[in-house]
Amino acid sequence: MTPDLVTLHVWRIPRAAVPRALARMATHPARLRRLPGVRFAKLLGTGTGAGFGPGDADLTRWAALVVWDSPAAAAGFDASPVGRSWARLARAHVRVELRPLTSRGEWSGRRPFGEPSGGRAAGPVLALTRARLRARRAVTFWRAVPPVAAALHAAPGLLARFGVGEAPLGWQGTVSVWRDAADLVAFAYRHPEHRAAITRTPTERWYAEELFARFVVTDVVGDRTVLGWGATESDPETARGNA
Repeated sequence: MTPDLVTLHVWRIPRAAVPRALARMATHPARLRRLPGVRFAKLLGTGTGAGFGPGDADLTRWAALVVWDSPAAAAGFDASPVGRSWARLARAHVRVELRPLTSRGEWSGRRPFGEPSGGRAAGPVLALTRARLRARRAVTFWRAVPPVAAALHAAPGLLARFGVGEAPLGWQGTVSVWRDAADLVAFAYRHPEHRAAITRTPTERWYAEELFARFVVTDVVGDRTVLGWGATESDPETARGNA
């Protein structure tokens, strides 16, 4: 069954609030999963996306990815104890509403986005990659990251990108937002650095678990600069811009 709605919540907090954010990361994951209508949820740290080690971490930005049973359930997040708690910390916040297009792989032993039926995407799309690294393969993986990260930064059509992870080491992923599906496909399958990394993945056996998913961006509510996404002519008409 395909989920009705996936939301990505991202908060920018003052540096003085970092200890309180770390405390929430310890106690809020279970609370988030217990909210009414939540089918799957992860509370995530973020990074710049330039690397995948502790030095890439951005302790002033935190995120939650939630799969909902219905839009009505998703609408209640901001008023929930978890949503209110993060709102008290944040100096800026954005919610990205998503519809799954494709999903391959597992996250914590589950297929969180069901079996998306695909379809055409008009306007911006979001790509999510997530992997649990094999400890013995981590060094070779980290050495392979810089060329791909540099290529991604300069990729045509890229609107925003940052790293995400459940832990500082070994549980990493990326979020990237693209002007349209064609720009994403062009980078994923035609850019030499990224193609080389894809080719090496089966032989290097970097990942103990991996997931790749793509979504249509159906709405952006709040301050999109939290994502590193500046207002451009190619932004979706549905996006409401800065709050």
